[in-house]
Amino acid sequence: MARPTQPVALGEDEKQALERLTLRARSARSLAFRARVVLACAQGKADVEVARQLRCHPQTVGSWRKRYLAGGIEALLDEPRPGAPRKISDEKVEQVVV
Repeated sequence: MARPTQPVALGEDEKQALERLTLRARSARSLAFRARVVLACAQGKADVEVARQLRCHPQTVGSWRKRYLAGGIEALLDEPRPGAPRKISDEKVEQVVV
């Protein structure tokens, strides 16, 4: 039997912030996806249902649900990765990409 999922309750400000992340052209695809996961979970859907809707694994949905509940929107952001420090600033990357 599947374990029960923790409900995600969003305030109006949080909901609007997540919706902006999904629509903003400059948001990373991964961040927009994570925001869509949280928004779907906030509608009371089960992990399996959200996974089917977003075409991902239910475990992925559960992981992002837990991270959001533990740390809010900031928890959806990528964590720093090991390796050499970046030589190009975010502004330079944005100029090239946009």
